[in-house]
Amino acid sequence: MSVFRTKSVEQSIQDTDEPGHRLRRELSALDLTVFGVGVIIGTGIFVLTGEVAKEKAGPAVALSFVAAGIACALAALCYAEFASTVPVAGSAYTFSFATLGELPAWIIGWDLVLELALAAATVAVGWSGYGRTLLGDLGWDLPSSVAGEHATFNIPAALIVLIVTGILILGVKISSRVNAVIVSIKLVVVLFVIVAGLFFIKGANYHPFVPKAVSTPELHGAKQPLVQVLFGYLPSTYGWAGIFAGAAIVFFAFIGFDIVATAAEETKKPQRDLPVGIIASLAICTTLYVAVSLVVVGMQNYRQLSIDAPLADAFEAVGHSGYATLISIGALAGLTTVVLILLLGQSRVFFAMSRDGLLPQWLAEVHPRFGTPARMTIIIGVIVAVIAGLIPLSALADLVNIGTLFAFVVVSIGVVILRRTRPDLPRTFRVPWSPVVPVLSVLACVYLMLNLPAETWIRFVVWMLIGFVIYFTYGHRHSRAGKSSVESR
Repeated sequence: MSVFRTKSVEQSIQDTDEPGHRLRRELSALDLTVFGVGVIIGTGIFVLTGEVAKEKAGPAVALSFVAAGIACALAALCYAEFASTVPVAGSAYTFSFATLGELPAWIIGWDLVLELALAAATVAVGWSGYGRTLLGDLGWDLPSSVAGEHATFNIPAALIVLIVTGILILGVKISSRVNAVIVSIKLVVVLFVIVAGLFFIKGANYHPFVPKAVSTPELHGAKQPLVQVLFGYLPSTYGWAGIFAGAAIVFFAFIGFDIVATAAEETKKPQRDLPVGIIASLAICTTLYVAVSLVVVGMQNYRQLSIDAPLADAFEAVGHSGYATLISIGALAGLTTVVLILLLGQSRVFFAMSRDGLLPQWLAEVHPRFGTPARMTIIIGVIVAVIAGLIPLSALADLVNIGTLFAFVVVSIGVVILRRTRPDLPRTFRVPWSPVVPVLSVLACVYLMLNLPAETWIRFVVWMLIGFVIYFTYGHRHSRAGKSSVESR
């Protein structure tokens, strides 16, 4: 049996109507856009702005967001074409199965665990930190042993994962309504930061906008970005190298727009609504990111920005500490929706893989009342809750980034392949200037990947090797596509 056997687009769409595996179509273009905004606006806007400005790009952190946004926009166009052509749960996994074959599809599905499940656990830990700070402001101090980055068991982090898991089980429409309410709260807070911060901007804080590059020879070996290891020049911060190194970090802030594609089977009019949801959510969030980053570095010199809570601390620096509580509430709201939608995406990817037999098929059973993959959702929720409770995962954000960028590369390549192999398929959305845009998407994503530390690449390779072992010991032998090819002989 070939590991590169493909699953036709027609078969993928036909599988969505199987009894017991049929998801309910209840989402609109607005729902998808809110989902996208809900998952994108989170850690990046509330945390990474300060880190990247202070340690990588200076006031030019806005350009880091623009560079990362451009790379995501190129990939978003490719996702939009694929999602409208193959409106099936699973996102990059399903797209890869239709173009590259079963083994590449498995690799992408396994890779998406880094983007979705691991990111959900990481964000839950961040949620716990903000929650502990907020409760402390209200006079309720939680001991560090049960909350925060270095807790023995991080109870708030595990608890928020279990709560959103329960919401996801109850149905995608209920999830979308809860998400819409929370997204509204955090958008109000983000807009408040932008408008209120305008009154405290000092022009001097923008000079120099692109600080002079500074060598950092203390970084050696696997700590260096891979591009520096390969080409032998000394690591540096600031300057244009710092801007692009910052882009590789703030890319974490954009993770999520592709998750809109995982809800394809639950969308009323996927061919029309999926491209709208993907592109609109990315455009809205990029605009807000650039605005917030410009305001924050204008309020406070980039060298003095806080890494843990740059937005709240910037207002404290200008004498408005009372705003910090409001910003913490917005951060909690933001991180809650991120956890919810990351878990939604992970459950749908594994749902598609289970339906194809690459994971146990009983996991793909849909709840008769709620119309959701309840078994898969519960298992994923419990695992992520345990991980979030036991492990401080903030240091693994780079691993989330490389997993996402790798998925973007595969989807961009897949668009070109499917155009050539199946030009007859109806495409309600087409990537403009193909294959130029998909090629630019691949180059941009690969460049950002090369700006990640070499140790991240090592971890990524190890994770992929574990995936290979699981595929050849289970998935390859239980694949429905493999069984079908044997029966047709």
